Amino acid sequence: MVALDSKSVLERGDAAPAFELPGTDGEPHALADFTDYEGLLVVFTCNHCPYAKAKFPEMNRLAAEYDEVAVVGINPNDAEEYPEDDLETMEARMADGTIAFDAYLRDESQAVAADYGAVCTPDPFLFERAGRENPSLSPAERTDDDAPFHLVYHGRLDDAMAPEDEPGEREMKAHIDAMLAGAPVTEDFRPSRGCSIKWKAGNEPDYFEG
Repeated sequence: MVALDSKSVLERGDAAPAFELPGTDGEPHALADFTDYEGLLVVFTCNHCPYAKAKFPEMNRLAAEYDEVAVVGINPNDAEEYPEDDLETMEARMADGTIAFDAYLRDESQAVAADYGAVCTPDPFLFERAGRENPSLSPAERTDDDAPFHLVYHGRLDDAMAPEDEPGEREMKAHIDAMLAGAPVTEDFRPSRGCSIKWKAGNEPDYFEG
């Protein structure tokens, strides 16, 4: 198991890269499908990594606590090398209640993970919907006014940096609360830590080291 810290590839105010990916419900899900929500928490995660599994309860909790924010897991791992990360196992984790996000999507090509600059599992990105009445981001901070979502914060879910650690602070919850209140999220980037994304041969992005 190789543990890595996430990196800043997308910056605050950047548009969320578009995607359309199959979900565990048998339906495709696109970025634009989530525009009924005020915010979108995208977390690159997987089924087998102990760091990722340790964060399932917090992701489930956030999904249950916020009707205004969609919590979406995206699994980009190479399922040929790591069979537990295939779509069928993702479906089983949803069916048995281990995972209760708003959506759990499969990035088979790994192109979406590369577009977002994802490095590890989990790697969380909090976005704000464009056109909110009380936005957290100022107009000058948004890089593309035509994009449906813009990055508010990229960083860890909480301060527990190892699977066996108990979190002392629900950091992403605080960022979500600030965003929904229209307050700027001023926290400096605090990288997430997790297993390296399992890239297929030739798919490793230039930013990735692992």
